[in-house]
Amino acid sequence: MDRIELVPRHSTREIPGKCLGCAAKHQLNIYLGELLSRYEKGDKSEEVEKRFEALVSLLESSGLERLVNESEKYLADGREVKLIIYPDESQPKYELIVKWQH
Repeated sequence: MDRIELVPRHSTREIPGKCLGCAAKHQLNIYLGELLSRYEKGDKSEEVEKRFEALVSLLESSGLERLVNESEKYLADGREVKLIIYPDESQPKYELIVKWQH
């Protein structure tokens, strides 16, 4: 199964940002729509279900606030931030990647 990538953005005067939690909620809504669409057709996708469950797990995690705060700090410093979620495990694993913007 592919990993899930969440890319938060820092707010600027022209462009509203999206925190890590908001990016996760946005992606969760996409997967929810896909699950509902498949359910209406009688189709089931374990991959989409696992992705959905991994995002729910992140949003309910006690470590989400720390990840949000850490990513916001890096974004304020002008860095690119990406959270990689590996949903294959019984408990999803998370990896925060930080790079300088080019």
